[in-house]
Amino acid sequence: MLQNNLTGSADRDPDRKAYRYLEHAITYQQLDREGNRLSRLLAELGVSRGDKVGIMLDRRMETPLAIYAILKAGAAFVPMDPAMPIARVRGIIQSCDMSLLISTRSQREKLQSVALDLNTDLVVIDCETGAQSQPPDKGCRFIPLSAAESFGHSALPVPRISSSDTAYIMFTSGSTGIPKGIVHTHDSGNAYARLSVRQYGITADDVLGAHSPLHFDMSTLGYLSIPLAGGCAVIIPDAYTKFPASMSQLMQDERMTIWYSVPFAIIQLMSRGGLESRNLEALRWILYGGEPFAPRQVRELLDLLPAVKVSNVYGPAEVNQCTHFTVPSDITGTEESIPIGHACTGNSALIVDDHDARIETGEIGELLIASPTMMQGYY
Repeated sequence: MLQNNLTGSADRDPDRKAYRYLEHAITYQQLDREGNRLSRLLAELGVSRGDKVGIMLDRRMETPLAIYAILKAGAAFVPMDPAMPIARVRGIIQSCDMSLLISTRSQREKLQSVALDLNTDLVVIDCETGAQSQPPDKGCRFIPLSAAESFGHSALPVPRISSSDTAYIMFTSGSTGIPKGIVHTHDSGNAYARLSVRQYGITADDVLGAHSPLHFDMSTLGYLSIPLAGGCAVIIPDAYTKFPASMSQLMQDERMTIWYSVPFAIIQLMSRGGLESRNLEALRWILYGGEPFAPRQVRELLDLLPAVKVSNVYGPAEVNQCTHFTVPSDITGTEESIPIGHACTGNSALIVDDHDARIETGEIGELLIASPTMMQGYY
């Protein structure tokens, strides 16, 4: 089960830092124990196997805590963008039959509106520092995260869940139609964690720049793969994403070894982040995905950081990741595009025509992927 990746690292190296955010840090042992406390609070509030629990948080230290507490309770987590409109929040809560979320008081008005619209009651674990318990108000009951401190840090009795149970549901943006819930199981989530750890040689000594928010599928490298390897993920504060110079300073100060983001964030680092003046000797790999990266700009990146590998990571959220291409150091920048590469180890790829017949080299067709990282289906 996915939560075993955390407990395994906590057993092996309890004092190693698991996540860092601004001046805060949490070790694997602390995260495991605090996750046990919060899972007991969730169980006390009625969360059990198969339930869906929303996580509506900006980038913050409580995000990994919320993920693993939900998994420890036998439930599935549902990432939700705090900036999404009320209609989308309503749709996700309704379709998942959700009665509990982990969020902050800043979402009070939005969640109260949804509760009234759906004529339901919502319980919200409030992660704001200093939050106080408040009586139900307009369908919402806010409980401070600190309420978990009254529970012991031993684990709940192991819920009777199987590897085929849902671990998380990632909703698409809806850019191509009605948003779809992509259902990933403990099996598919763990398959991705193992694939990425193996593909990039991630170890306990690695420090990842966790740039993506939880509701974006690229975040799984920081929240699923890093705990398996026992490394550390540095959660990039929202404010830093708007100031590339601050991000590059953080990369230097935290001695990041792996960076993973969309090309836009990397381009901002190149143009306004002052990379040429930073000491990034610890950085060994830059991964990008989600959109094309112009060869000319990739060439500029390699010139700035000649000792760093740069790789194009491809795969829709339905399979997490399916292909990989490491850009050769002799790229000229005049190429038409960067390839998506070959199928990752353990994956199979086939390109077919409109009649599902295998096409010849050089022809255009549809890419089919078979992978243990594949979703269970649409929710």
